[in-house]
Order: sequence, then C-alpha cells, then structure tokens
Amino acid sequence: MNAACNSPESSRSEARRAQILGAARDCFRRHGFHGASISQICRQAGMSAGHIYHYFDNKEAIIAAIVEQDLSRLLTMTAELRAAEDIEQTLAQCAAEGVHENLDPDTAALRLEIVAEGSRNPRVAEIVRDAERCCHDSMVVTVREMRRSLGLDTDEAWIEGLVEFFATLYDGLLVRSVRNPGEPSAALLALFSKVILDLVKTPSPLGPGKP
Repeated sequence: MNAACNSPESSRSEARRAQILGAARDCFRRHGFHGASISQICRQAGMSAGHIYHYFDNKEAIIAAIVEQDLSRLLTMTAELRAAEDIEQTLAQCAAEGVHENLDPDTAALRLEIVAEGSRNPRVAEIVRDAERCCHDSMVVTVREMRRSLGLDTDEAWIEGLVEFFATLYDGLLVRSVRNPGEPSAALLALFSKVILDLVKTPSPLGPGKP
C-alpha cells in the first residue's frame, strides 16, 4: 500500500473534501443547485472560497463528487450481495434498507435536485448517466450471479429488464417522499422485499437460458 495514501496530509485533504461535500449537500437541498452559491457553501463549510476551489473547480465538480459518493455506497452493497452466504436474507435486507434511504427527506431532496439539474445542464446529465451506467452494470452482474447460484437461467434480456424495473421502483420512492412523507410502513417494506426477491427467483418468460 502506498504510504502517501495514509499520510497526515492525505487524511486532512480527505477530511476537508468531506467537509465541503457535506456543506454542499445541505446547501443544494435547501436552495437548489442554482440558488446555492459558492459563498453559501463556504459559510456552511467554514472555509474560504480559495479552499473550496483548491478541491473543486466549480459546482458541477462538487455534484460529480457527491454522485461518486452515492455510487460508491451502491457498489459496496452489490459486492456484499455477491459475497453473501444467505442470498435471500441479504437481498431482503438490502431491499428494505433501500426503501428507508430513498424515502429519507434529505436524501430524496438532494437526488431529485441533481436529476432536475441534469434535465437542464448537459454536464450534470453526463455525470448522472455515467453513474447510472456503472450502477446498472454492477446490478446486472449481481443479479446474474445470484440467479446462477440459485440454479436459475441467466437470460440477459430478462436480467436487464429486472435491473431497470428495480431502478424504476426505487426512483419512484424519491417522488413519494415528497407526496407522501413519513416512515415507510411495515407492509411497504415487506412488499419491496418480497417483490424483488420473487422476481430475482422467477424463471425468464422470454425464452430458454443457461444457468
């Protein structure tokens, strides 16, 4: 391992980046991407503009880092799913955790703001779509390996459809967090876990596939 990665200066830099990103998350949630100025982020972070620009060229670069953080968490989750000894239990747990996360008001507000900005800003759209492709590809690999371990077919068209369907379900929760805020009911958590688990275990209706 490179010793520089664990140096005090490296640790300080990572801490400052995290401080800036935390402040930016708060500002984007409260004021929107355009309403949140670098000066507001500076005040929230307790740093000068020079410090901010030392780590990030502009607000798009800050959004890219926020999206990268979220993507990293999701890739960790898919890796844990692939390594799980009890696939069904781990999948059900991850499904429920995803419901809680996407119904969290702060999480939903920020993700909706980033998507909205992506509809207007080509650079942000590129950031969001690149992360989506990476997330999608990781989920396809994960679902394929889970189905193979369960002795099921690995029909690619069906697996691609499953992953897109799951993404649609969870994206919908972001909107529900605004329209119907509050903690998810036990029934909703159970339904998400059951639907996702049942579909992962469903043979492809599109044609024969090889386990």
